[in-house]
Amino acid sequence: MKICFHVQPMSKRSFLSRVRSALPHLHPAEKKLGELVCNFPGELAGYSASELAQLAGVSNATVSRFIRRLGYPNYEEARLHAREESQTGSRLYKAKTTDSDTANANAYEIADIENIRTTFSQVSFNDIQDLAQAMLDARKLWIIGFRAGNSLAGYLQWQLTQVIENVVSIPGSGHTMGEHLVSIDSSDLVIVFGIRRRVAQLDAILSSVAGTGARLAYITDEGAPVHEQAEWHLRCQTGSPGPLFSHVAIMALINALANQTIELSSEDGKVRLAEIEAFNESLEELQ
Repeated sequence: MKICFHVQPMSKRSFLSRVRSALPHLHPAEKKLGELVCNFPGELAGYSASELAQLAGVSNATVSRFIRRLGYPNYEEARLHAREESQTGSRLYKAKTTDSDTANANAYEIADIENIRTTFSQVSFNDIQDLAQAMLDARKLWIIGFRAGNSLAGYLQWQLTQVIENVVSIPGSGHTMGEHLVSIDSSDLVIVFGIRRRVAQLDAILSSVAGTGARLAYITDEGAPVHEQAEWHLRCQTGSPGPLFSHVAIMALINALANQTIELSSEDGKVRLAEIEAFNESLEELQ
């Protein structure tokens, strides 16, 4: 039986998909340019045609032929498409052919300090207090995260379990979101991590959560659009001199939220915390 694959028309394909498809059919100079763009697509988003030609060691005419082979009418159309895709958060678009800062540890320190400073200049202490109190008041606390957000959700859940008994990080291994969404109640609070690159179904999940009537908090990177159904939208800066995004500011926000929740916890929460410590000591689990 012959298996047929659907091939999207050129106008529907991503910038990188166009480049990768064209590579085997390019002339040597064009292929040299194509390989550069394939490995460092952010360069096309940030450079003029002549600058890109100089960077690749090819002629301006080669750049023009290359762009036409990709199906774009001109260089600006291609650059606009690449720039739009760079906003999705692909690590490829952050990679640079020349980046001396990545070899300098101080650059990472400076970037992370600035990320934390900018994040907390945009997230008020009242927001942190209000969300902490809402977590304590909820019937059940659900924390949702995918990809990088999955680890962050698990970490926040671990911190909050000190004083909140009914808190869960989802989705778990082998679980579908439907198995969890069906149990969310209007008296619950749901925290969603929307860290780029965000999964395709995230908007549908956010709408489904809002449809349950539960209160919704949305923690994202700085590039996420406003989600009108979220009661709290806390944006964190994720800039980095290297090819990977930094999650240091998000961890700082989690630290503030967890500590404030413990500070605001009722007597029951403090009793729970004391009992956890007592069990740890009796079992000699911690040093």
